[in-house]
Amino acid sequence: MDAPGNLNFSDKTVLVTGGTKGIGAAIASRFLAAGANVVVCGRQAPERLPEGGGRAAEFIPADVRDCDSLIALFAAIEDRYGRLDVLINNAGGSPAAEAATASPRFHEGIIRLNLIAPLNVAQQGNRLMQRQAEGGVILFIGSVAALRPSPGTAAYGAAKAGVLALVSSLAVEWAPRVRVAAISPGLIRTEQSHLHYGDENGIQAVGRTIPAGRMGEPDDIANACLFAASPMATYFSGSNLLLHGGGEKPAFLDAANADQH
Repeated sequence: MDAPGNLNFSDKTVLVTGGTKGIGAAIASRFLAAGANVVVCGRQAPERLPEGGGRAAEFIPADVRDCDSLIALFAAIEDRYGRLDVLINNAGGSPAAEAATASPRFHEGIIRLNLIAPLNVAQQGNRLMQRQAEGGVILFIGSVAALRPSPGTAAYGAAKAGVLALVSSLAVEWAPRVRVAAISPGLIRTEQSHLHYGDENGIQAVGRTIPAGRMGEPDDIANACLFAASPMATYFSGSNLLLHGGGEKPAFLDAANADQH
């Protein structure tokens, strides 16, 4: 089914970094269903590409941590499509590791992937978009980890906090032709959720701690990206849309032993 009105991206070109799985794949599928030409990138081609609207995304191999690889990626997009309308800066992540014992190399790698690489990706996207009369939109996928303690993924949380600062600055530097904003998911259920939360019972138990009564789904983030990149959101710039289902109930509420009667 075609997307209505301002959510129709026909003839638009969209790049989703890390768009072969999880949240990135859902975002790619949503833009495909809205009529866009969608490019996804990653270090290795997936077994199956994201699909939507009867079409599949195009895969271009790229390592977002490597500047030469990024230059080649954006050159290929310009050569094949002649433009880039939306960049979803999604690639990132981190395994769990205690900050006290993780190696400096590990910490540097996490910050490089989640902060330095998105900056370099955005720089390449901006260079192309600034030459277009219609400009473009760059959305960074942040994380609730930027705004609350992130034990076990401290470097990741710090990098994502840096992303929010980056967004506020780039939105000023690159305006008005290029609009820059962030969308920050809370706890999202993906194919890797079991690595963090255990089996289905564990995932359901985590969901019950969220006011919405469930963990988020990749489509929740994809739908927000579609809106944020659309003409309906032209004043959404330099800020962060937090999608966490109501957040986390304060721990003191369970710890308090005051008489509830």
